[in-house]
Amino acid sequence: MTFAEQFPIVFSALNVGFLQTLKLFFVTLLGALPLGLVICAGSRSRLKNVSYFCRGLVWIIRGSPLMIQLLIIYYFPGLVLKNPIWGGGESGRFAAAAVAFVINYACYFSEIFRGGIQSISRGQDEAGLVLGLTRSQIFFRIKLLQMIKAIVPPMSNEVITLVKDTSLARIIALQELIWAGQAFLKGSQGISGAIWPLFFTAVYYLVGNGLLTLLLGRLEKKLSFFR
Repeated sequence: MTFAEQFPIVFSALNVGFLQTLKLFFVTLLGALPLGLVICAGSRSRLKNVSYFCRGLVWIIRGSPLMIQLLIIYYFPGLVLKNPIWGGGESGRFAAAAVAFVINYACYFSEIFRGGIQSISRGQDEAGLVLGLTRSQIFFRIKLLQMIKAIVPPMSNEVITLVKDTSLARIIALQELIWAGQAFLKGSQGISGAIWPLFFTAVYYLVGNGLLTLLLGRLEKKLSFFR
């Protein structure tokens, strides 16, 4: 099979893998951002049991590889609990990967949120209380946008890392972008021993991360009035 004949087959497979990667990326962000705020609030809670639980969770997740977390979340219910909740299909593997990614990135985001909150002067809380504002009003009306400005650079790094980390989902046979490219090296759709599709997977990541870098850079500039 010539390169001209291989290219449309490879391009179609890479597009399918890229859509799976994008889906995992957006699901992770949608789940991890609010969960990260909840974990951050829990770790700062005055209830010691809640605080210890959230801090312990963050310590475990940050201290262990994401790949191990993926394997445990996917295989543990079936092998240990004898309850294969994920099933064996692509949708089940995606659900397991999404849960693992959401929990992992929520813990990292929680630490970024915590650092952003702590970077704001406590004098603003005191001034807000003097003006008769509640603590929730102080947070949402005074501190929230300042916190967002402080966390945009570290959050940008995590978001870009997330794009690349989605490739780890292939460890549980989720057919994401790199899985699609690597399949032609092993043998897929009549093509085997072809390494050039892997170079095209790198192009997808470079373009995706380039667009994200531009968007996050523009967001950082829009929030520059807090300097």
